[in-house]
This record gives sequence, structure tokens and C-alpha cells, in this order.
Amino acid sequence: MTIEVFHNFTLVHDDIMDDASIRRGKTTVHEKWDINTGILSGDAMLILAYQYLSDYTGVTYEKCMKRFTDICLKICEGQQLDVDFEAIEQVKMEDYLQMIRYKTAVLVGCALEMGSVIGGASEKQQKAIYNFGELLGLAFQMQDDYLDSFGKESELGKKIGGDIIENKKTYLYCKALELADKKQADQLCHLFTINPGDPTHKIETTKKIFSESGAADACLQEIRNYSNKAFEALEQSSIADQQYKLLKNIGNQLITRVN
Repeated sequence: MTIEVFHNFTLVHDDIMDDASIRRGKTTVHEKWDINTGILSGDAMLILAYQYLSDYTGVTYEKCMKRFTDICLKICEGQQLDVDFEAIEQVKMEDYLQMIRYKTAVLVGCALEMGSVIGGASEKQQKAIYNFGELLGLAFQMQDDYLDSFGKESELGKKIGGDIIENKKTYLYCKALELADKKQADQLCHLFTINPGDPTHKIETTKKIFSESGAADACLQEIRNYSNKAFEALEQSSIADQQYKLLKNIGNQLITRVN
């Protein structure tokens, strides 16, 4: 429950920072009520997350509390990097990967690791399970980047092209600058400096560059690469068959959102 409530806290505040109007097919908190209500609702969920964690005691509590707090700070750092990147024309792929590792992947890893601690797994198993979660989180965020441009609004529950409108430096953007010819690269950089009243042309032109440069296909391949690495880490955990199958099913569900 701690991780679930904390995750929803980050989404409420993320929606405020991105000025997003829809989340999971519903009106966002700050849009339905107001920004102050959104901020306070998020703050309350953060407090509740720690309150739920206090249900545990002894070594389990100490270990989970330390790990959870460390991860919370990393997520804040990742979110700040994401915001900073909006004002930078070119972002190195390694910096993008660090950003999504902190913004998204570490929370997935932490959720699984805390579960393994509570379940009495060995130190070696805890590490392997965390690695599985972090790698899966990287694949998931890249997939989220891809779907934001090439997914279907009816299936995602949010408007397509939000990252492009916000000038987010996603995998698609970074890879397109690597692969595109000079004309396309210059056009892409220009598109990410403008904020037109009607973003339709910006979105469609950007998507065309992503596709024609090969960035879209490269993104799908990288999603598969990180997913495979995640399952390799899970194999090394040596956990019981029932738990292994459960975690593998979760992983498969996450990566079947795109073909």
C-alpha cells in the first residue's frame, strides 16, 4: 500500500507540473477542483504512504524505511531532471537513461525489493528482484514514451502527443537526433522550441521524424532489450516457482502494451 499511495501522490503532482487535464481517462485532480487542492491531496498521500509503512516493525521496518526514503529522493531528482531537460536542446542518451531510472525505474525496483524483504527473501534474492524491477521500469518508461506518441487515446486514457507539446526529451527525441539527417534534426530542434496554440502540426511532424529517422523502431527494440535483461535478472533470483511465475506474468503484462 505504501508504494501504491506514494506513486499516486507523484502522479497528482506530476499532472500539476505538466498541466495535464486527463489521467487514466479521468479529469486530473487539479483540473476537477483546483491547483491548491491538487497540491494538498498529493501532500496527504505522501503522509499516508509513510503511515502505512509504520505498520511494520523491527528490522523489516528499518530496512524498508531506509530504502523507501532513498528512493523517494531519487524520484524527486529524476522529476527535476525531466523538467530541466525541457529547456535543453540536446540531451545525451546516458542522461536520459539516468533521468528515467530515477523518475520511474527505481520505484518499480523498490516496490519489488520491499516485498522481498517483507517476505523474508535472502540478500541475494532481494538484489536480484530489485534489478528485475529497475530494468523492467526502464523498459516501461521507454514504452510510455513510445505510446505517448504512437498509442491510442482510447486505450491509454490520456491525450496523444503530450510529451511533444511539453518538449519532453524522450528516448524518441534523443534517438531521432542521433539518426536523422541534418535537415530533419534541425527541424526537430526547431519544433521543440515552439508552443503553438494548435499543436496538431507540431505533433504530426514530430511523429513523422521519429518514424522516418528510425527512432520509433529503435525504441521498440530497446524496450525488448531491457525487458529481456529484466527477465534474466529474475532468473538469477532463485525464488520459488509460484513467486517466479507471478513476477514473470507481471513483467509480461507490462511489455505487451506495444508490439
